[in-house]
Amino acid sequence: MTSELSDPAVALERYRDHLLATARRQTDPRLAVAVDLSGVVQQTLLEAHASAGEWAGWPTARREAWLRRVLANNLADEVRRQTAAVRDVGRRVALETESSGVASRGAAELTAAGSSPSQRAGRNEDERRLAAAVAGLPADQRQAVELHHLQGLTLAATAAAMGLTTQSVVGLLFRGLRGLRAVLAE
Repeated sequence: MTSELSDPAVALERYRDHLLATARRQTDPRLAVAVDLSGVVQQTLLEAHASAGEWAGWPTARREAWLRRVLANNLADEVRRQTAAVRDVGRRVALETESSGVASRGAAELTAAGSSPSQRAGRNEDERRLAAAVAGLPADQRQAVELHHLQGLTLAATAAAMGLTTQSVVGLLFRGLRGLRAVLAE
């Protein structure tokens, strides 16, 4: 805790890749081009840094849940800004509902029945390692892996979202997963 109080930026930096992967999962692939996800993550970390005195003593799980909530709020704000010209009430309500669904799913994962604090901590560490490994992939492989495996799109939908052929996406997925296995095996 002392190091967090003396340099909260260092404490927050370890969440950057995880927050970026979370933002990619929460963003509709059609909006990913318009929304600066890296900027949204940077804004989230900036806000967290500004209120470092508040969260510095919190347990890791509470801090991570708070960061995900701040990220969801910032992401919703950025999507609203980018789609302001074509905004309609139905779209705004759907986004807000989706954001709260993500937060409640995250809370449910943290409080899963039968999981101990050490099991939750292990899962959180695995998620951070996976997020860092995915962030280290080349951009096209990372996008294919996120769309197909993390967002659950079919191969055809992934190919359409990326503007590629299905065969190209299969190759990107193969190389991306091979790269992930190599990094995670280390």
